[in-house]
Amino acid sequence: MPDAAWITGPPHEPADAGHYRRGVSGDGLLGPAEIRGLAARLGITPTKALGQNFLHDPNTIRRIVRTADLGPADVAVEVGPGLGSLTLGLLAAAGHVTAVEVDPVLAAALPATVADRLPARAGALTVVAADALRLPGVPDPQPTALVANLPYNVAVPVVLHLLEVLPTLRTGLVMVQAEVAERLAARPGSKAYGVPSVKAAWYAGVRRAGSIPRAVFWPVPNVDSGLVALTRREPPAGADRAATFAVVDAAFAQRRKTLRAALAGWAGSAAEAERRLRAAGVDPGLRGEALDVTAYARIAAVHPDPAAASTHREEA
Repeated sequence: MPDAAWITGPPHEPADAGHYRRGVSGDGLLGPAEIRGLAARLGITPTKALGQNFLHDPNTIRRIVRTADLGPADVAVEVGPGLGSLTLGLLAAAGHVTAVEVDPVLAAALPATVADRLPARAGALTVVAADALRLPGVPDPQPTALVANLPYNVAVPVVLHLLEVLPTLRTGLVMVQAEVAERLAARPGSKAYGVPSVKAAWYAGVRRAGSIPRAVFWPVPNVDSGLVALTRREPPAGADRAATFAVVDAAFAQRRKTLRAALAGWAGSAAEAERRLRAAGVDPGLRGEALDVTAYARIAAVHPDPAAASTHREEA
């Protein structure tokens, strides 16, 4: 797997394991003191560049794991495990956890943390040291569920990329910025509906699954957070993803314009855009926010008019 390395547990015992074990709770979860202590020992200072806001509230972890509804047959993939607070909760519920971490220090430390806090489950962890956005896949066992506290600055592209390259994913529960959660789960006709909403709907049914208070993170973020649940579904029958996404991008690049005008560049002219819209059964006077993903797929499937394409080339 290019640009990635992975480690499976159990790892070597950390030199100061006794220090951690004295504060281990029954389910091994990390609290605020343990999070800060572990970060200090690793020389880690949370950075905005990597979107690092570490969860430190065990009750929130339990709530996320409970909402994810994982069982022993599930394989969870977690992006951005950080210091391991959510990882430990997932290991207690799922059959296996694959954690994808871009920070090499955190990736190297995670197996030791799990071995110390939850030794009976250390062998059920695989750590992939990689950028999730460049990940072509993950080692076996293949994941059935995406559960993650996603870095806010890359949340949408990570979700879309993993749904594309990990076809075995059936469900997901991701924590993102509240505004992003609203956009991902938005329905056609709403103010928040846009490119993330349509593209996510290509892969899955999406809904809001609750809010997360700021105080459960270290450092405390400046924005509110929300949970988004995803349930895999088949894309529109016979549709081409790249072609459909190109129409979506064009429609929302000028979202205040009618589709006839917004898709003129994509189609070659406003007249050709109107022809293709009508052929797809779509009113050219609508705006992009009115259409669901199926309608966009229908538009993308309409073949261009050869005569119109020829005229456009001659004019160019």
